[in-house]
Amino acid sequence: MPSEQYVKSPPSPRVIVAAVIIERGRVLACQRSSPPEAAGKWEFPGGKVERGETERQALARECVEELGITVEVGDRVGPDVPLAHGRAVLRVYAVEVLGGGVPEALEHSALRWLTVDQLDSVPWLPADVPIVAELPRLLT
Repeated sequence: MPSEQYVKSPPSPRVIVAAVIIERGRVLACQRSSPPEAAGKWEFPGGKVERGETERQALARECVEELGITVEVGDRVGPDVPLAHGRAVLRVYAVEVLGGGVPEALEHSALRWLTVDQLDSVPWLPADVPIVAELPRLLT
């Protein structure tokens, strides 16, 4: 009887979630303060999905931690963006701020609200560039 060989499948990529927060025709951009190679670049807020969390739960938690706001997570925005040589994937969602909350830069150097004409005015992290390309249709 031939022996069966088991092939270990590669691990699933780590999921990173981010929020596109749009208010009054503007999108929120957040300036990184660390790590050094990313400091000064701009991104959409978010972070890692932890064990036992859904992507939407993780993004709601990250918005509280990074911006001090409660949100409702809506539809996906843009494609999956591969990160870390395929070991992670970025998934971005449209997010609505609840209860009149105002985002604060709790973990970022600065926050800016950008109109469609201002999207190219900041240096985005490479992972966020494909998402920025999706924004004109959402901001008009």
